[in-house]
Amino acid sequence: MQELAGEAITVRALTTGDLGAVVAIDATIEGRSRRSYIERRLRAALREPRLHAQFAAVDSLGLVGHLLGRVLEGEFGRDERALRIELVGVRGDSRGHGIGSQLFAALAAWSARHRIGALRTQASWRDSTMLGWLDAMGFALDRGRILECDVADGARRADADDPGADSEIAFARSFADTVRSDLEAVASSGIEVRTMAADDLDAIVRIDGRLTYRDRRSYLAGRLDEALDPGGVRVSLVASVDGAPAGFVMARADRGDFGRIEPIAVLDTIGVDPRRVRRGIGRALLRQLFLNLSALRIERVETVVAPNDDALSGFLRAAGFAPSQRLAFVCAIHVA
Repeated sequence: MQELAGEAITVRALTTGDLGAVVAIDATIEGRSRRSYIERRLRAALREPRLHAQFAAVDSLGLVGHLLGRVLEGEFGRDERALRIELVGVRGDSRGHGIGSQLFAALAAWSARHRIGALRTQASWRDSTMLGWLDAMGFALDRGRILECDVADGARRADADDPGADSEIAFARSFADTVRSDLEAVASSGIEVRTMAADDLDAIVRIDGRLTYRDRRSYLAGRLDEALDPGGVRVSLVASVDGAPAGFVMARADRGDFGRIEPIAVLDTIGVDPRRVRRGIGRALLRQLFLNLSALRIERVETVVAPNDDALSGFLRAAGFAPSQRLAFVCAIHVA
């Protein structure tokens, strides 16, 4: 515990009963309410407690700060588990008294107990307050690159005849293996792209396994469950050829992660069955993703690329992606 203006501060697990206070603190920071986003994060934590670490700092008057983290198990092609800080906030009258440091210490301890050796997060290079806090907590710039794409531009490029934008993608774990499409027109290729459904899990696991040589059912099931949350925006897709699933893209659209207030989509995982390459499946998935996001008035999609993945960077740049104004940060945690 720590004293704040004569009051003891206690850090404990965040509960659903804290929702109103978290929303209120967050609204004073962001200038608008993000209740639906925060409510979904708390609901996801109850559904998958092993994948969430969420803490509250309280005094005699109630909640004075919060910190929400989520375990990464395979997003953006990473092999190692990490803990992603998604939301942090301190009540206005309690700032400058080390509340954020206490919350961070609790999160780091949770990470160490669960043998997770890295904390990750993002921030805009213009957010001097957050950048200062991250520096004080020991974060450094991550070597991974955040790329983003204007949805309207991506849709135009997906429909273009430019061969550079028509590369087929056959990857999932690291988005690594890119092969050249035969430029066959998607409209005549027998490819059907539709919204992902619960009964697609087995097919997605099979495709992912053929690409990664691993059984990631637990990770993929969790992402599918979150994609089907009735309170969220469903943008994950499956592509079928002759009625059989042949590729998928797992993406999420939200307003809230890392303090963002505008709705964006994040591309987490994409995969094309290696037995179905050179059919334009990857291009069809991206085209439909961009079209769906445009209809939802979502203007931007982003992803993270490993620093040495030149093939993926080239593919994404051809699809309209460019370096983001946001920076990725990482903090190493000692695991005994």
